[in-house]
Amino acid sequence: MAVTDRSVTSRTVAQHIESVTHPSVPARIIRHRLQQSGLSARRPLLGLPLTQNHRRLRHQWCDERRMCAVEWNEVVFTDESRICLQHHDGWIRVWRHRGERMLNNCIMHRHTGPAPGIMVWGGIGFPSRTPLVRIAGTLNSQRYISEVLKPVILPYLQGLATAIFQQDNARPHEARIIQRFFVNHQIELLSWLARSPDLSPTENM
Repeated sequence: MAVTDRSVTSRTVAQHIESVTHPSVPARIIRHRLQQSGLSARRPLLGLPLTQNHRRLRHQWCDERRMCAVEWNEVVFTDESRICLQHHDGWIRVWRHRGERMLNNCIMHRHTGPAPGIMVWGGIGFPSRTPLVRIAGTLNSQRYISEVLKPVILPYLQGLATAIFQQDNARPHEARIIQRFFVNHQIELLSWLARSPDLSPTENM
């Protein structure tokens, strides 16, 4: 059961065994046996549901850049992250063998959406990182310029010999005023795919 349904709990497995064989088996015994077979309970990797076109474009994008070792040293990866204040899903676990983190059965697909919490913005480059910026309320293009790009990004990029700026395709990032800002300040952008936060190392930071 734990192989076919990676999110099944040890208690559910114990209840299934009891319904079939009648003698009860404690859940801790189930967990112990699964661990003996190489299955460990781990938090699932969170990913966005992708269409075939998303997958094709992601593969093409990665294939075109897989040999750009020097270019990656110049990229400044940035993103916003929301810390939820009301609940969390840390109790959810999936059973997996070593090396199965990216297995589809071990990924919990979820759509992004607004949730109560604290939003912070940050960026990382090969030699250093930016300060964290707390974003109160909704981030729009004007606030993105006044609270992030002007006070943080411009000084940070000026301290680097060469830099390529990365951001996702969130609506505030794609506004015309933002694109003009990058052109006026001669900031080179890294083209980014839709629904691809997992391609950025900031996801692990």
